[in-house]
Amino acid sequence: MSESQQVQDRKAKLAKIRELGVDPYGQRFPGVQPLAAVRGIGEAAGLAAGQHAEQLKARVAGRVMLHRPRGKLIFMTLRDGSGDMQIAVSKAAVSERDFQIAAKLLNLGDIIGVDGTLGKTNTGELTVWATSVTFLAKAVQPPPAKWHGLRDIDLRYRRRYVDLFTNPSVRETFKQRSLIIDAIRRCLVDRGFFEVETPVLQPIYGGAAARPFTTHHNTLDMKLYLRISPELYLKRLLVGGIERVFEFARVFRNEGIDTQHNPEFTLLELYQAYGDYNDMMAITEQMVAAAIERIGGGFRRKFGGHEIDFTPPWPRRYYADLLHEHVGVRIDDIEAVRRKAAELGIEHKGLADVIVVSEVFEATVEPKLIQPTFVLDYPAPLCPLTRRKADDPNIALRFEALVAGCEIANAYTELNDPAVQEENFRQTLAGEKRDQTMAVMDEDFLLALKVGMPPAGGLGVGIDRLVMMLTDSTSIRDVVLFPLQRPKSVAEDTADLEEQGETNQAG
Repeated sequence: MSESQQVQDRKAKLAKIRELGVDPYGQRFPGVQPLAAVRGIGEAAGLAAGQHAEQLKARVAGRVMLHRPRGKLIFMTLRDGSGDMQIAVSKAAVSERDFQIAAKLLNLGDIIGVDGTLGKTNTGELTVWATSVTFLAKAVQPPPAKWHGLRDIDLRYRRRYVDLFTNPSVRETFKQRSLIIDAIRRCLVDRGFFEVETPVLQPIYGGAAARPFTTHHNTLDMKLYLRISPELYLKRLLVGGIERVFEFARVFRNEGIDTQHNPEFTLLELYQAYGDYNDMMAITEQMVAAAIERIGGGFRRKFGGHEIDFTPPWPRRYYADLLHEHVGVRIDDIEAVRRKAAELGIEHKGLADVIVVSEVFEATVEPKLIQPTFVLDYPAPLCPLTRRKADDPNIALRFEALVAGCEIANAYTELNDPAVQEENFRQTLAGEKRDQTMAVMDEDFLLALKVGMPPAGGLGVGIDRLVMMLTDSTSIRDVVLFPLQRPKSVAEDTADLEEQGETNQAG
């Protein structure tokens, strides 16, 4: 059957359903039980093969994934958000209209509701034996092949609504993402943190080194930016007396796309007055532990071909020690660092010394940090919002948490000296030639610091990357429901979907 014939067949069946006096879209079907719950009831009843329990009523709904007519008996597989279950429709048990719909007018992908009773077939398969069938939605567009799901990666990301119902493992990943976020939220609330919302549209962007997306507000005739970080607003709340604060923030950075980066992503930021980066290390371990306990599977988990042990406490290692250990150069021997950069093919001419150190570290050290590791005490010029070490102003009290060579968290002992902060901003602005990641001085934030911000620890966690680690997902696009994709027309995707269309059409 050609692609156009498949669609025409479905539309013809849609017309016949209407001729029967059935509304094929939008009927209410309240009181639906999840298939997993119905399965649990059936299993708990201890039914034997061939046994039918009239007293075990069920009302279920879902998408038709398999359709097998057997004369006066039709077997179907129904799928909802909780799983799959077999449905049996007997001509003797339902109305003539219901049987006609079930036998002749259903297509794979259609959504139906079923009232019935529980039993087991002679082969021991738990089944809902229908007493009525309610048509709820016709799938005019054929789904992918019934056994193989949707496999084209780009098509999966663009048409996630098809990916989710054809690939149950994808749906499970996003359920786990929700549980991870909920576990982290509860962990913080239980520790006295308050969840807040700060502006997404900002007149001055800051809190990170990144290019922003730019927009314009017509009424006020002003340029605005999609936030690259909520940091400076959350710190204003510390000034205002909200001493433990967090936000799950959607942030936007106008940069590249790869397996670890999407221009729009979820960043958890939190701040604790009177704390420091040691407190942030403890909170990081507690949040990850809470997330793992919530989704199950234990602290030793597979990711990217490695077995990762998330059992706390995680090792604490110093940036300079790791550079010397893995590269063989001291952090203050910049000539040796630049020679190493040249060996690695890193273009270092014209770059500040600290940037060269950072690029060598990222190229040589980070890929070797497979197990969860806190890397402490970064070069101060890399961290303009961070407090300096008391006995060495060249060192910033900052850590990054790395797993499998990937940063999942970044934390500071926060800088609260307004004079030092202003000078750091000025130095950053003076150096902004290549990247343009900071536009103007945030005078209001400096005023807030002058009002007085308590000493604090601050932490940012890349939620998407953490979910990747905990669900063994190889790309950030596997854990973001609708990642940014290069445009492709609906017509092209429809053709691709039909090419992967069903091979055994019902009726």
